[in-house]
Amino acid sequence: MYNYAGKRAIVTGAANGIGKAIALRLSAEGCAVALWDMDEQRLRSTLEELGEGRGHSAHVVDVSGVDAVKAAFAATTTGWGTAPDILVNNAGIGRLASILDVTPVDFDRTLAVNVGGTFNCCHAIVPSMRANGGGQIINMASWFGKSGRPNSLAYCASKFAIIGMTQSMAIDLSAYGIRVNAVCPGTIDNTDMRKQADAEAAKLGMPPAAERQHLIPLKRLGQPQDIARVVAFLISDEASYMTGQSINVTGGLWMN
Repeated sequence: MYNYAGKRAIVTGAANGIGKAIALRLSAEGCAVALWDMDEQRLRSTLEELGEGRGHSAHVVDVSGVDAVKAAFAATTTGWGTAPDILVNNAGIGRLASILDVTPVDFDRTLAVNVGGTFNCCHAIVPSMRANGGGQIINMASWFGKSGRPNSLAYCASKFAIIGMTQSMAIDLSAYGIRVNAVCPGTIDNTDMRKQADAEAAKLGMPPAAERQHLIPLKRLGQPQDIARVVAFLISDEASYMTGQSINVTGGLWMN
């Protein structure tokens, strides 16, 4: 266990799945967490699980809009009275589609949320981290950001971009005491994205993830908590000599 008492974290896409698991883990470590998500109902439910009176808050925000991000950031910092120490850019979307069938609307929306959302949050929050003398940024990439995958044009494009952004920011921000790393999940169960991907796979005549888990060296699908554990480590002082890294959490499915 790590001790994040007195630390403050913004977690995007925090209403469910991986983002929720990260928020719960950081809260358990003593961190005050601001939950950002578009799903107001599940945001409130997650906030209730975190508990009141510990500096936690929930904000409905679409990270693809820079003005919405700035407004949520202002509300978050007003509540805390100071800037965050930690930013976890977890919000993301994806769908199965190749260049033959992806629509321009879907392509643009995927990049707007996954890449634009990461940029918008960093653009709004990094100056305050620099002014405070440092911080931690975790970007949620994917093993699809390390190898092109079938029927995943927009998603792969977005996750490759996030890895590149992570490396560039790590270099630019190191002088200010800000570490930037990415996490690359493999096939993670119990998330909305997994349910959507399995539904879309069925339409393409492909088996669901559960029927393909024998291909994973560790012989199981990942869980949101698996990702949360790695995020907690990367934020900690135990990882103080790590920046610009993109860490695979794939059960051995991808090893590069």
